[in-house]
Formats: sequence, C-alpha cells, structure tokens
Amino acid sequence: MKTAAIIVAAGRGTRAGGDLPKQWQMLSDRQVAAYAMDRFARHPAIARLVLVVHPDDIENQPWPKAPQAQIVTGGQTRAASVRAGLEAVAGEVDQVLIHDAARPLVSDAVIDRVLAALATHIGAAPAVAVTDTLWHGMDGAVAGVQDRAGLFRAQTPQGFHLAPLLAAHAAATGQETDDVAVARAAGLDVAIVAGDEDNIKITTPDDFARAAKLMRHHMDIRCGNGYDVHRFGPGDHVWLCGVQVPHARSLQGHSDADVGMHAVTDAIYGALGKGDIGQHFPPSDPQWKGAASHIFLQHAVALATSEGFAISNVDCTLVCEYPKIGPHQAAMKAVMGSYMGLDSSRISVKATTSEKLGFTGREEGIAALATVTLVKS
Repeated sequence: MKTAAIIVAAGRGTRAGGDLPKQWQMLSDRQVAAYAMDRFARHPAIARLVLVVHPDDIENQPWPKAPQAQIVTGGQTRAASVRAGLEAVAGEVDQVLIHDAARPLVSDAVIDRVLAALATHIGAAPAVAVTDTLWHGMDGAVAGVQDRAGLFRAQTPQGFHLAPLLAAHAAATGQETDDVAVARAAGLDVAIVAGDEDNIKITTPDDFARAAKLMRHHMDIRCGNGYDVHRFGPGDHVWLCGVQVPHARSLQGHSDADVGMHAVTDAIYGALGKGDIGQHFPPSDPQWKGAASHIFLQHAVALATSEGFAISNVDCTLVCEYPKIGPHQAAMKAVMGSYMGLDSSRISVKATTSEKLGFTGREEGIAALATVTLVKS
C-alpha cells in the first residue's frame, strides 16, 4: 500500500496569539509545522508528503522547506483544505494520513499504529481515553457529572484508504471538525488506536511552553569531537575551513588537506558513532586524491540529517603560529555554514598558538580540534 501524508497548515490559529498563525511561529529553533513535516518526511512508509497552506501564506509567510513536499492551497474550512490535499494525491497513493501541523510532537510509534490498523480497517485514528471526571457547568458552578466511560480525546494523524475518504468528503457538509467525523457521516467505520499524551495540539499561548518542555524530555543530544593534523610542504596557500588562505607553504594530504573541515567532519561522524573520514573516504582510493574537503563534510551532514539529527552548533579551533586566522574568520564561518545548512552564528572558528612548542610551534604543520552538537527531537 502506497501512503501519502497530508499536513494541514491552512488555519489561522488566532487563539494562540502572536503575529503569525501558530503553525509558522517558532518553537525552539524551528517553526511549529517543521517538526511534523520532518517526522513524516523521515518515516519509511511515507511515499508522498503534501503541505496544505492558506492562500495568503503562499507568498507572504514561510514554511518548512522540504524538497519532497508538494505545496497545495487550502480552502475556507478544514474540510475544504483536506479535500484539496486528497485531490492532489488521488490516483497516486492507496491511503493517506492526515495530520494537524499544530501537533509537533507526533511520534513514529503513533504513526505506525495507525498504519497497522489500516491493514484491516478503512479508517483508523489515535486517541487517548478520558480519565478525568467530567462536569457540566452552568453560571460558574457544577451542574452535573458526565459519564466518561467510552470517551476519548481525538488526535492525528487520522488514516484512511483514499478512495472511500475522498467520496465521503464529496458528500460532506464541509463543517465537520475532523476526518473521522466526515468518514462516520458517510457510514465508514474508524478504528481507535492508542494515542500519546505528548501528541498535543498547540492552541493557546501556554501550549508553546508546554510543547517546549515536552520536547526537552524527548531530545536526543549527541556531542562529537574531531582532531586532525596536516604537515606543511611546498605551495603558496592553505585551505582552512573552506577558505583559501595565502601562505608560504601548503598543507599536505590525500585531499586538499583542509585540517579544520576534516576535524569538524570527524566530530559529526563521532557524534553519530559512524567512525571517521578514513572509513567513509579511504585515502587508498585514488578518486579522493585532491578532493575538496566539503565533499566529506556534506556527506557527514547528510548522514546526520538522514538519522533525524539537526546540527545545533560547531566549535573549531585551529592551532598554528601562521597564517593568522583572524582576518579570515568571518569568511570561514560563512563558508562552513553554507556547506552545513547552518547559520554562521552557530559556528565558531578560532585560533591559538602553541607558544612555539611542539610541531605547530615549530611551524611544521597545523592541528585542528572541533566539537559538534547534534539534536534530535
């Protein structure tokens, strides 16, 4: 069965406050919608990813830049927006998962449970059983008690076989609050699977703080260290952190001998537990002779991304007497950032001498040390 994920992000979310709709506001270091987008984009069962946005957001607001996502313009109601997403994948997939962009903490486990239920049901949706006592209220006072037996709090993603859901939407009033309501109005059965208490929907300003707190509990934070050394030989420049720096000698190595970029690359591999540059790009392989070091760095970054990690920050120290690094520091940060998809403010490139001690003090070569932090939420 081929599955598409439709992320609904066309609402205005005014109860959440702020100058932007809640799905485009920042949560930690990313937009709210980016978290759900990343989760579904990385899931191995998802063949298509669709992001449904408000017409005003096409030109005026940003959204997570996911190359594999198709951008679709939504309608005046949630039902109309979902229908636009369904029509965008009609004939290309067998089933769909429809998810609210304002639920940034959806887990793979919830997605897997919905998909498993679709093997035997037309529709399936996650929910959490109501455990609190429920009251009826009137004029600020308790007017009665509601039996909570059989009551659930609905969540997303809500999954369906595409054809019957599309037919149900065609017959719907357009005022249904979610796709389970649309399906049930058409007589379709929907299975309930276990939801997740952390799969909250951001609705009010307080929910941002709650989501951020939950994210900290779920974060996988990795730190990696890298160290590299290259000796001097004949030449008139050195490559350091992607910048060609004039010098009386050049660094020697199988590639371009960019000692700074090599240290950062090894730090990423180290944080992932994936060895070092030599394992991925053996110096015995002639194809890497003279290769630009950004090839290695971008491979490490792509590997981190494929495992769901974002690079939080990079700290690189170059150890040398000469050349002087200060005049080139800003350029080095900018170049490294461009290769890593990282703002230069999250990159530190600095230098120190070894007080004339050791091989760097004797100006026989340059050493580099790097630390990288990876974060997966």
